[in-house]
Amino acid sequence: MKKAHIDVYLIPTDDFHLSEYVGDYFKCREYMSGFTGSAGIMAVTEHHAGLWTDGRYFLQAEQQLTGSGIELFRMGMDGVPGINEYVAQHLKKGMTLGFDGRCMAASQGLRYEELVKSCGNTEAGYLIYQMDLAGEIWNDRPPISREKAFVLNIKYAGESYESKLIKIRKDMEEKKADLCLLTALDEIAWLLNIRGNDVKCNPVLLSYLIVSHEETVLYCFEESIKEIRKYLEHLGIKIRDYFSVYEEAGKYGRDRRVLADTDKINYTLYMSLLKSNAKILDHNTPVYFLKAVKNKTEVENERKAHLKDAIAYIRFLYWFKNHLGKQYMDELTVAERLLQERMKMEHFMEESFDPIVAYGDHGAIVHYSASKDSGYEIQPSSFVLIDTGAHYLEGTTDITRTLACGTLTDRQKQHYTAVLRGNLNLGGTRFLYGVNGLNLDVLARQPLWELGLDYNHGTGHGVGYLLNVHEGPNVFRFRITEGKKRVPKLEEGMITSNEPGVYLKGEYGIRLENMMVCRRCEDYDTNPFGHFMEFETLTLVPFEREAIVAEELTRRERKLLNDYHARVYEAVSPYLDPEEQEFLKRYTEPL
Repeated sequence: MKKAHIDVYLIPTDDFHLSEYVGDYFKCREYMSGFTGSAGIMAVTEHHAGLWTDGRYFLQAEQQLTGSGIELFRMGMDGVPGINEYVAQHLKKGMTLGFDGRCMAASQGLRYEELVKSCGNTEAGYLIYQMDLAGEIWNDRPPISREKAFVLNIKYAGESYESKLIKIRKDMEEKKADLCLLTALDEIAWLLNIRGNDVKCNPVLLSYLIVSHEETVLYCFEESIKEIRKYLEHLGIKIRDYFSVYEEAGKYGRDRRVLADTDKINYTLYMSLLKSNAKILDHNTPVYFLKAVKNKTEVENERKAHLKDAIAYIRFLYWFKNHLGKQYMDELTVAERLLQERMKMEHFMEESFDPIVAYGDHGAIVHYSASKDSGYEIQPSSFVLIDTGAHYLEGTTDITRTLACGTLTDRQKQHYTAVLRGNLNLGGTRFLYGVNGLNLDVLARQPLWELGLDYNHGTGHGVGYLLNVHEGPNVFRFRITEGKKRVPKLEEGMITSNEPGVYLKGEYGIRLENMMVCRRCEDYDTNPFGHFMEFETLTLVPFEREAIVAEELTRRERKLLNDYHARVYEAVSPYLDPEEQEFLKRYTEPL
């Protein structure tokens, strides 16, 4: 920093595409801090270093930063300065701010521009965005990924590239855009009907895409597309080197109107466009909303994927319950056993995220990740929280179950029942078309609020189709955001998770997660008030009967639970052997 004349240096979590999860090459913040969570930013000054992360990772970050000398800033908490406020406090006139602009969102980079100017540094040169300082000292940095991509057959994708491209160009025409710049890896994969392997658990290809009204240009590594080059060329897609996008984006965009989301393109790419006198139209890309609404083929395939996942999960559950307390098992061996069962399923690709198997007080760490050093042995008491998922050719799954490992206290049962009630109430609701996830979030939280409890994460997120397990824009949450990040109304075909929870530091955590697809409610299809919507729960795994206080369920909640368990048994039991069938029958008996 001294050599580069930088006084405050920022190290984000992101890769060049601002992905939620990143490949090993891009884990500079993790390398510098030791914090392994998927969200956060680090700031370094001459005499201080700080790390900001959100509520999912407070406990994890506290543990991993212990002894590092790096101060933890808990984002969103009262009295805790945000990263922008921190920069403003430490940046004085004549001081320079630095970061790698390829790993910084353009929207955030523009805010830092204003911060630098507000400190009196109005001349050029006080914002340095061309330096990867963390990378310069990372001697054994892993190479950037160049894994092979593959074509997703139309029988899984459900819509051709050509059909999707027509919709993209129609949106561009409506916005009077000459170009559309796509940098989000899942958006590119969705549009081209390809998948890759450049980010663990996220089947995407490191790439950029420029779409004009005349042509489409893909920027990627030659090694990655050797097996699909003919497919791409047949579609008329031009192929360029991955890193050449920074120069060519400026050439393509010169004096033209470019549709680009400044929350998704990086600051360096934005500056390349700006220097070419491009007019940047700052909107969500058309892919963002189109991708969220699954077509009929995708929805039907997702049903198949969740049935496969349920078969694997219930076989795992049978093993777990029959071996608990009789043989050694820990958090890692439990995760491995569940993975083994999934791998037996046809068209299994990989896990959709690193598994979370958290026993006892580890369950209170929302995104806990077990290791050989930290993992607990599973004992016949308390809870184990298991949050896992898988990618199949038929789609992506994400499920959380909290299992009883022995005799539970009345308090543990009360908390489990409250979380279950929230899950049932959200999953069982009917609502008028036009409602969004902000309106419905309270249904999941109300049973916990009645007990003076809450959870510090959203209730649900969109899920991609053999893509990122976290996908916008559909969510369940109560915090309002405006602008491009507004929460849209729930549309038929949107797939969203339903995952209320409760976390007691030093004791245990409980989370129950299903995936649901939104659909029209046929019962009220001709209602004079408009048409109504409902959810179909895709996940087919029972809840923990011995953790439920039946008396605390309303009559409606009990019916929802019993109907769900009957559906689980009917769907999954034909694929199990007799002992597993009998086990599932007992597990799904009506309350």
